[in-house]
Amino acid sequence: MAEAQELIVDEVKIKKAVQTGMPLTITTFTLPHEIEMYIEQVLVVFLKEVEQEKLKDYIVYCVQELAVNAKKANTKRVYFIERGLDLTNPEDYKQGMLNFKENTLNNIGHYLQLQKERGLYIKLILQIKKNIIHIEIRNNVAVTKTELIRIHDKLARSRQYSNLEDALSQVLDDSEGAGLGLVILVLMLKKIGLDEDCFDILGTEKETIARIIIPLEQARVENLSILSKTIVDNVNSLPQFPENILLVQKLITNPKSEMADIVRQISMDPALTADLLKIVNSAQYMLAKKVDNIGEAVKMVGMRGIKNLLYSYGTQKVLGDDTADKKQLWEHSYKTAFYAYNLIKNFRKDNRLLDDVYVGGILHDMGKIIFSTVHPELLLKIKEFCTDKNLPVATFEDLAAGMNHAEIGALIAEKWNFPEDLVYAIRYHHDPLSAPEEYQDLTGTVYLANMFCEYENGNITYDQFEPSILEAFSITSQKMVDTLLDRFSIGFKKENMK
Repeated sequence: MAEAQELIVDEVKIKKAVQTGMPLTITTFTLPHEIEMYIEQVLVVFLKEVEQEKLKDYIVYCVQELAVNAKKANTKRVYFIERGLDLTNPEDYKQGMLNFKENTLNNIGHYLQLQKERGLYIKLILQIKKNIIHIEIRNNVAVTKTELIRIHDKLARSRQYSNLEDALSQVLDDSEGAGLGLVILVLMLKKIGLDEDCFDILGTEKETIARIIIPLEQARVENLSILSKTIVDNVNSLPQFPENILLVQKLITNPKSEMADIVRQISMDPALTADLLKIVNSAQYMLAKKVDNIGEAVKMVGMRGIKNLLYSYGTQKVLGDDTADKKQLWEHSYKTAFYAYNLIKNFRKDNRLLDDVYVGGILHDMGKIIFSTVHPELLLKIKEFCTDKNLPVATFEDLAAGMNHAEIGALIAEKWNFPEDLVYAIRYHHDPLSAPEEYQDLTGTVYLANMFCEYENGNITYDQFEPSILEAFSITSQKMVDTLLDRFSIGFKKENMK
C-alpha cells in the first residue's frame, strides 16, 4: 500500500494479512490529509478483524500523532540541510531550532517537496504476531543521541501523569511548551490498559521507530489455543505415517544401521522407490547424471537428505492432493521449497541447510492443508465444541481461514514426531525473528521463499518484506527481488515440465 496508489481500502488484503500474520504497510512521503484518512480506514478494518474495534479511537489518535511527529522529524532534517547546519552539533541545533517552526509552517509545501525528493518516508506497519498486535511508525532518518534523550525524558514525565488535567498544567508551563501530544498518547494507552512496556521510541542507524504492542484479549488468545489444540487432538481421522516410511526413518536414526539395510528397506516398496528416484533426479539435487537405483540415490543425497525427503513424501501421502484446494496448496508449497533451496544455493553456499530449507518449504503450510483434509465430521465436532464452550463461531472461522495455521501445523508435526528444526520451520515461517537463534537461518529462508511466492502472486508488496531478512541475503532493492523471482520462476517451470 503506497502513496501513489488509489486510496481504496482493500478489506480482503487486510483480512488475509490478519489470518496469515503478514505485515500491512502504508508508506507516504508527505502525509497529506487523504493519506491520514486512508490510514484511519485501514486501522478500523484491521482492528475489526482482530475483534478490537473498541480500541479504534485510541489507536487512531496514537498512530496519527506518531505519523505527524515522524513527518516533523523529516522536515527538521531537510530544513537543517538547506541551512548547512549540523543536527548533532549543539550550537547548530540551538540556532536551527530558533525559528524552525515559523519558517517551516510558512513554507511547508517547499519542505515537504524536499522530503519527497530525498526519499524521506513515513511508514506505518501493522502486524499480528503470536497473538500480539504490532504497530510501528518508521521514518528513515536516524534520531540523534540528543533527540533520543529528549524523547525518553518526555516519555518518562508523561508516565507520571494520571490524568490530562495534571499533564496540561505542567506541560503548558514547560518553557519549551512541547510534548503535549506524546503525553496524551501515553495517557490514552494507559486508559486501554497498556503498561509502559507496550510503547517505545528507538533509533537504528537508518530509521527512527515508534512501536506500540497490544496483546489480544486473553479470552481470544485462550479461545484460539483451545481450538487449535482441539483440532490437533482430534485429527485421528488422519492416518499415521505410512508404516514403510516409519521403518526407514527408524533405520536412519539407528546408529547401528548400515547403508545396505536402508537401501533394502526402501527397495521393498516399488512405489516409494520410484517416487524417491523421481525426486532425486529433479532439479533440487542438480545431479550430473540420472540415478537409476536407490542405493546410488542414497549415496548421492545422503542420510540427512533421504530422512528429510521422507518427511515431505510421507506428509503428502497422508494428506493427499485429491481436491483442487489441496493441489493448489501443494503447488505453492513445492514452489516455496524450490525458491528456498535456490536462495541458499545462491546466497549462503551452506550445503547443510539445502535439504532442511527444501523440506521446510514443502511442509510450511501443513496447518492449512490439515483444514482441507480433515473429515467433515471433525469440522462438525469442532463447531459443536465451540457451542458447548460458548466460544465465538468467528474464532473457528478465523482458524478455518488460516489464522494460527502455523501453530496448528507445528502441533501436528510434533504429534508425528518430526525433528525440531522442521517443527520450528513450520511454526515460525511468518515470524522468523521469533524463532530460536539456532534455527533463524532455516526459518528466515522459508519465510523469504514464502514471501517471494506471495509477492509473485500480487498478494503483498515489497514494503511488506522484513528488512533484516532481505539484508541477511544481501537483497537491497525491489529490482533485485524482481530479478531473482524471474530466474527462480523460470527454473520452477522448467522443473515442472520434466
